[in-house]
Amino acid sequence: MGTYSHTPVTVEDKRAVVVGGTSGIGQAIALGFAAEGADVVATSRDEAKVEETAHAIEQRGVETARVTCDVTDGDSLARVRETVTDELGGVDVVVASQGAISRASVRDISDDEWSFVTDVALDGVRRVTQTFAPALDDGGSVVNISSLSARLAMADLPAYSAAKGGVEAFTRASAKELAPDVRVNAIAPGFVITPQNAETYADGTEKRARIDERTPLGRVARREEIVGAAVYLASDAASFVTGEVVTVDGGFADSAL
Repeated sequence: MGTYSHTPVTVEDKRAVVVGGTSGIGQAIALGFAAEGADVVATSRDEAKVEETAHAIEQRGVETARVTCDVTDGDSLARVRETVTDELGGVDVVVASQGAISRASVRDISDDEWSFVTDVALDGVRRVTQTFAPALDDGGSVVNISSLSARLAMADLPAYSAAKGGVEAFTRASAKELAPDVRVNAIAPGFVITPQNAETYADGTEKRARIDERTPLGRVARREEIVGAAVYLASDAASFVTGEVVTVDGGFADSAL
């Protein structure tokens, strides 16, 4: 049968930018990449969180850079690209993990609320892709963070759901247009415990009980459990994967009510 070999699933020695990488799932991905041996820049608008996350990245023995970013501003993203290129020598992977949310019903949501959510969560993904695609080395990878709300109805999240649905459509469209030089994929996490929602999903709450009952794996996810999918999509092991949305939800979306 000949000699069998395969490409390992690793981001070791890659240079990654995680936009929205100083909190929640984005921070977990940034630190996970660093633990795998990637040089990582985690950026957001919060200078203190950028510094804190950069310090944690350095403790994992890899290189980073400190730069803030406003995903609604293309010039701000361009400065991130220039800083990373200058300090790390290039970019191999970019993760668009930024997000914004507004809890208002279809009947009540205002133009300003709608625009705020879509500008960050959808237009921000477009800006990230447009800014970094030309800088990605051949075979580079874009990983967008979507959500189950892109295809499941959730109360009072019309703007967020529309934005995440757009992220998945944009992922497929940009994957087609940027091939073969750049791969573009997305991850759709299910219910994930982050520092921001730990109280909402705490053991004993009614919401946590409903989610646990509906989920075949019987629980919500830890944010670190999203990292493996990101590592895979960013790695050379996924060299023939593009335009895909990887769902990481413990079986929630496909389980019966």
